[in-house]
Amino acid sequence: MPGRRQSVWLVMAAVACGWTGWSGSLLALPVAMLFPALWAMSSSRLVAALVSAGYFLAASRGLPQGVTNFYSSELWPGLLLWIGACLSFVAVHAVAWANQRGYGRGGGPPVRYLVAAVLTGLPPFGITGWAHPLTAAGVLFPGWGWWGLAATAAGLLIMTTRVWPAAAIILGGFWLWSVATWTEPKLLDGWKAVDLEYGQKLGRDASLARHRELIATARKAAGEGIHVVVLPESALGFWTPTVAGLWRDAIRDPHITVIAGAAVVNAVGYDNVLVAISTEEARVLYQERMPVPVSMWQPWLAWTRQGGGARVHLFGSPAVEIGGARIAPLICYEQLILWPVLQSMLQRPDIIVATGNGWWTKGTSIVAIQQASTNAWAKLFDVPVVFAFNT
Repeated sequence: MPGRRQSVWLVMAAVACGWTGWSGSLLALPVAMLFPALWAMSSSRLVAALVSAGYFLAASRGLPQGVTNFYSSELWPGLLLWIGACLSFVAVHAVAWANQRGYGRGGGPPVRYLVAAVLTGLPPFGITGWAHPLTAAGVLFPGWGWWGLAATAAGLLIMTTRVWPAAAIILGGFWLWSVATWTEPKLLDGWKAVDLEYGQKLGRDASLARHRELIATARKAAGEGIHVVVLPESALGFWTPTVAGLWRDAIRDPHITVIAGAAVVNAVGYDNVLVAISTEEARVLYQERMPVPVSMWQPWLAWTRQGGGARVHLFGSPAVEIGGARIAPLICYEQLILWPVLQSMLQRPDIIVATGNGWWTKGTSIVAIQQASTNAWAKLFDVPVVFAFNT
């Protein structure tokens, strides 16, 4: 009975950990670092699986409502997708779990958690690797860069040992110091992002009137001293030569560049992209590396030779050049998982450009979590960031 009671408390603590750490509050992210300790204290593989499920489901609790909004459907499809997305996270952590009392084959809890953390941070498991505790590095060690990431990783491994209370106290000290001295991620002079409130109509209304409205919005944002204006994901709808010509002719000012989201249709589906438009050129700047699974990326369509859905560019350009600056683009879903931002940071970008089309997240904290996660990475690597979202 005492063991069963302890297991219930561990699962409840994991739910609270996921719920609080991934509430959308940037400074709450370090709460997620308690998860490895709860996982390691599990008395069996089944309890470790339940602890992992409690943490992940609580952290991703906005998904069922988001799916319901996106498909205008009942809640049950969202619940099925929510549980399905949880399975890889739970499976990895359940298989990796080891009893604290003996290290045996495969190493002890620190080694096994390291394996789980790497697997859930990188493809293929990392494709749904949301709520990764390493994201807290930017809150604990702002400006430390890769050393801060290493320090956070070491802290997570120590949290799986018997001395986890000491690690928690030390990490808590860094957390309190960071909270006391916290400043928002810096901005880069000359850059301005424009948030829109077009709901689900953004990108679906291809009329000339809508494009002229967006052009007027971009030109208005390009005030004195601004040379790059960023519009949200999907802002321009389908990217065609006609749309490119319309925007290029309308920019007028040779010192202004507009970065905006669009979709490029091809023979097997489409690419979710960012385009760059100036008086000199209009080109595809970036192809999204990891579109949203199921709703955008539908690999079964390619397997069955039906075609359609967004294409994946796992090894696409993690950073691109524009106007003498090296930018790290992160479109929507890429802000929730680990590997795209780390892949981009290896290129030492001058700025992070984060765009999203979050109309479907109404009633959830998904957009807040996206922005908190991206801000944390910006603080860790001391890189400016701009956000452009449609709601």
